[in-house]
Amino acid sequence: LSGAVIVSTPQDIALLDARKGLNMFRKVDVPVLGIVENMSYFACPNCGHVSHIFSHGGARLEAEKLGMEFLGEVPLDIEIRETSDGGRPIVVSNPESPHAKAFTAIAQRVWDKVSAAAGDEARQAPKIVMQ
Repeated sequence: LSGAVIVSTPQDIALLDARKGLNMFRKVDVPVLGIVENMSYFACPNCGHVSHIFSHGGARLEAEKLGMEFLGEVPLDIEIRETSDGGRPIVVSNPESPHAKAFTAIAQRVWDKVSAAAGDEARQAPKIVMQ
């Protein structure tokens, strides 16, 4: 297991569960790559007004407090749910959307951390042994 990503909504009660998950991974020596804030905000599709329905920034503050990297935030948006439920996630169905870009930026940060931790040895082809 290369590592774990903790995903939390911004509310205090959800962050308690995120801390429990973090502690569990630490107990079993699984590196925690960072924290993501899900349902971070809602942007009205009609007027663009941003609402912080579940608060905002709690996961970022928790990451700082715990000395973890904050990997990014994902908005609360019906298109994310609809495309995922339909079998064509937002990164496939609308890859240029801000929502898809949020996911791909987080995925890139995770990939960079996993690649850096693996080093050059992991990037090489596996050794094949015939016996």
